[in-house]
Amino acid sequence: MERVGPMGSERMEMRKRQMAVPQETTDCTPGQHEVGNRASNACCFCWCCCCSCSCLTVRNQEDERARRASYELRTEGLPTCEESPTPTLEEVNAWAQSFDKLMVTPAGRNIFREFLRTEFSEENMLFWMACEELKQEANKSVIEEKARLIYEDYISILSPKEVSLDSRVREVINRNMLEPSQHTFDDAQLQIYTLMHRDSYPRFMNSALYKDLLQSLSEKAIEA
Repeated sequence: MERVGPMGSERMEMRKRQMAVPQETTDCTPGQHEVGNRASNACCFCWCCCCSCSCLTVRNQEDERARRASYELRTEGLPTCEESPTPTLEEVNAWAQSFDKLMVTPAGRNIFREFLRTEFSEENMLFWMACEELKQEANKSVIEEKARLIYEDYISILSPKEVSLDSRVREVINRNMLEPSQHTFDDAQLQIYTLMHRDSYPRFMNSALYKDLLQSLSEKAIEA
């Protein structure tokens, strides 16, 4: 048998290592493919998320535009605010004591109406004010005409300014409309007043609109 010297052994060992290198390189390739696949999947995931976010943003913008368009239709031709002097600090502080004190003054009704406009519910105040105006009428023909207009503007389900009333109150109104009077809408007016008191009034008291007015009048009082 032919003997292999030390140099021959080293050559054989180096040859074995060189042959093993391509195999190791080949073995690493699947790992690289896995990393590539994961990166590709991650890119797909990110793209899907971005696409979903974009779709949601567009949908939200479309919903907001539709809501504003509906509100503009509802408020088209609405009466202007009542004439009233600038409220005093005492009056504005009194509004926080009760809803009745807010509603009893023209200035209070005006600023509360302005707040309701931001919540797209200004028709509640307008209906309540129309009912108050109806109560002041004495002429039968004028009462009938005003009652008809109130019904068309705020009670009819076809009106874009329809207020939210339950079926019982609607039935009472329909009966009262057979012979309209100053009190045709009393039950409905009370229901809307209660709705504004319980739902909108607490938010108004915590709104920037009210707080900014209160702060402005307080600063003027200090300066004086």
